Amino acid sequence: MWSIDTAWFDVAIIMSMFAVGSILFGHFEEHKPKWRRLLKVAIVLAMTLVLSYLRLRWLIYTFISAVLIAVAYLHLRWLPSHGINGWTGEPKEKYYELLGVHGRDHANKAKN
Repeated sequence: MWSIDTAWFDVAIIMSMFAVGSILFGHFEEHKPKWRRLLKVAIVLAMTLVLSYLRLRWLIYTFISAVLIAVAYLHLRWLPSHGINGWTGEPKEKYYELLGVHGRDHANKAKN
Protein backbone atom coordinates (compact mmCIF):
# COMPACT_ATOMS: atom_id res chain seq x y z
CA MET A 1 0.00 0.00 0.00
CA TRP A 2 2.65 2.58 1.02
CA SER A 3 5.68 2.97 -1.18
CA ILE A 4 8.53 5.42 -0.95
CA ASP A 5 9.74 4.49 -4.43
CA THR A 6 7.47 6.98 -6.21
CA ALA A 7 7.73 10.46 -7.64
CA TRP A 8 5.02 11.58 -5.19
CA PHE A 9 7.23 10.68 -2.24
CA ASP A 10 10.03 12.78 -3.74
CA VAL A 11 7.64 15.69 -4.32
CA ALA A 12 6.35 15.39 -0.74
CA ILE A 13 9.92 15.54 0.62
CA ILE A 14 10.86 18.57 -1.51
CA MET A 15 7.68 20.50 -0.79
CA SER A 16 7.91 19.72 2.94
CA MET A 17 11.44 21.10 2.94
CA PHE A 18 10.25 24.27 1.20
CA ALA A 19 7.40 24.65 3.71
CA VAL A 20 9.64 24.24 6.76
CA GLY A 21 12.37 26.37 5.20
CA SER A 22 9.92 29.14 4.40
CA ILE A 23 8.53 29.16 7.93
CA LEU A 24 11.91 29.08 9.67
CA PHE A 25 14.13 30.99 7.25
CA GLY A 26 11.78 33.01 5.03
CA HIS A 27 12.97 36.24 6.66
CA PHE A 28 16.33 35.76 4.93
CA GLU A 29 14.62 36.20 1.54
CA GLU A 30 12.31 39.13 2.32
CA HIS A 31 14.31 41.31 -0.07
CA LYS A 32 13.64 39.04 -3.08
CA PRO A 33 10.56 39.49 -5.27
CA LYS A 34 7.80 36.93 -4.75
CA TRP A 35 7.87 35.83 -8.40
CA ARG A 36 11.53 34.88 -8.00
CA ARG A 37 10.85 32.85 -4.86
CA LEU A 38 7.98 31.05 -6.62
CA LEU A 39 10.18 30.41 -9.66
CA LYS A 40 12.77 28.72 -7.41
CA VAL A 41 10.11 26.34 -6.06
CA ALA A 42 8.86 25.58 -9.59
CA ILE A 43 12.37 24.89 -10.91
CA VAL A 44 13.30 22.60 -8.03
CA LEU A 45 9.97 20.79 -8.29
CA ALA A 46 10.42 20.31 -12.04
CA MET A 47 13.96 19.01 -11.54
CA THR A 48 12.66 16.59 -8.91
CA LEU A 49 9.96 15.25 -11.20
CA VAL A 50 12.31 14.87 -14.17
CA LEU A 51 14.98 13.08 -12.14
CA SER A 52 12.37 10.84 -10.52
CA TYR A 53 10.91 10.00 -13.95
CA LEU A 54 14.40 9.18 -15.27
CA ARG A 55 14.98 6.85 -12.31
CA LEU A 56 17.76 9.09 -10.98
CA ARG A 57 16.29 9.52 -7.52
CA TRP A 58 19.73 9.20 -5.95
CA LEU A 59 20.61 12.54 -7.59
CA ILE A 60 17.60 14.17 -5.90
CA TYR A 61 18.75 13.03 -2.47
CA THR A 62 22.38 13.89 -3.20
CA PHE A 63 21.20 17.39 -4.16
CA ILE A 64 19.09 17.67 -0.99
CA SER A 65 22.04 16.56 1.14
CA ALA A 66 24.41 19.04 -0.53
CA VAL A 67 21.91 21.90 -0.06
CA LEU A 68 21.38 21.01 3.61
CA ILE A 69 25.14 20.95 4.23
CA ALA A 70 25.58 24.29 2.45
CA VAL A 71 22.69 25.88 4.37
CA ALA A 72 24.01 24.56 7.70
CA TYR A 73 27.47 25.97 6.94
CA LEU A 74 26.02 29.29 5.84
CA HIS A 75 23.79 29.76 8.89
CA LEU A 76 26.01 28.19 11.54
CA ARG A 77 29.46 29.36 10.47
CA TRP A 78 29.63 31.92 7.63
CA LEU A 79 26.94 34.39 8.72
CA PRO A 80 28.12 34.49 12.37
CA SER A 81 31.71 35.02 11.19
CA HIS A 82 30.44 38.19 9.47
CA GLY A 83 28.66 39.44 12.61
CA ILE A 84 25.16 38.28 11.60
CA ASN A 85 22.97 35.99 13.67
CA GLY A 86 22.50 32.86 11.54
CA TRP A 87 19.03 32.20 12.95
CA THR A 88 17.47 35.69 12.89
CA GLY A 89 19.50 37.48 10.20
CA GLU A 90 20.11 40.41 12.52
CA PRO A 91 21.32 43.06 12.35
CA LYS A 92 19.29 43.39 9.14
CA GLU A 93 21.28 46.37 7.88
CA LYS A 94 24.51 44.38 8.09
CA TYR A 95 22.89 41.36 6.43
CA TYR A 96 21.58 43.44 3.53
CA GLU A 97 24.93 45.21 3.22
CA LEU A 98 26.71 41.85 3.03
CA LEU A 99 24.32 40.77 0.25
CA GLY A 100 24.63 44.10 -1.53
CA VAL A 101 20.87 44.65 -1.59
CA HIS A 102 18.44 47.03 0.04
CA GLY A 103 15.71 45.17 1.90
CA ARG A 104 12.31 46.55 2.74
CA ASP A 105 13.28 47.41 6.32
CA HIS A 106 16.54 48.93 5.17
CA ALA A 107 14.83 50.91 2.39
CA ASN A 108 12.14 52.22 4.75
CA LYS A 109 14.76 53.45 7.21
CA ALA A 110 16.64 55.18 4.39
CA LYS A 111 13.47 57.05 3.37
CA ASN A 112 12.92 58.42 6.90
